[in-house]
Amino acid sequence: MLEVNIKKQLAHYDLEVNFSMGDEILVLFGPSGSGKTTILHTIAGLTQPDEGFIKLRDKPFFTGQGSSVSVQDRNVGVVFQDYALFPHKTVEQNIRYGMKRKTGERSIVVEQLLQVLGIQQLLSKYPHQISGGEKQRTALARALAVEPSILLLDEPLSALDKQTRIECQNELLRLHVIWKIPFIIVTHDMEEAEKLGDRILFLEQGKIIEERTK
Repeated sequence: MLEVNIKKQLAHYDLEVNFSMGDEILVLFGPSGSGKTTILHTIAGLTQPDEGFIKLRDKPFFTGQGSSVSVQDRNVGVVFQDYALFPHKTVEQNIRYGMKRKTGERSIVVEQLLQVLGIQQLLSKYPHQISGGEKQRTALARALAVEPSILLLDEPLSALDKQTRIECQNELLRLHVIWKIPFIIVTHDMEEAEKLGDRILFLEQGKIIEERTK
């Protein structure tokens, strides 16, 4: 279970959220600037809260006394809105980046990801040679190849056309069934939130104003 109870002073308001989740898909929904990405960043360790705590399966990420586990030691998979692929690395090199098993043959985990996401044929290509949907699948494979304890997705489908977006939504649901870990997804699309989320947290100016369960 992930437990988040944090406060963070931002430019225009104070972020203050308290929630917990199991191995489900939690969607953070709200207007731009409502604190959704900041919440993801605090869980990943990219931003430190001012006070509170973050804990995943009894492993403390942040305790509030200035004690914060490093990004590398949190075992968190992150997919950014722009995918953040390395342009000078091939698809395979991008996927293998940060893997626990850096030597020898590709792990069973990676082979499974390549099959599920259908990107075996892209391994030798570079990011500029593949489509938006293929970049998204590559970013997902890279995030999951590290065998994370939780997956954070910051508007991962916003740049895709409608059909590719639907396909990738279905892939996310299928991956969650396989992986059985917490997924937190940020989106501005209500239809997408309702399709993907087991629960939806509605945010406004750093506060959870409503919660909806499927």
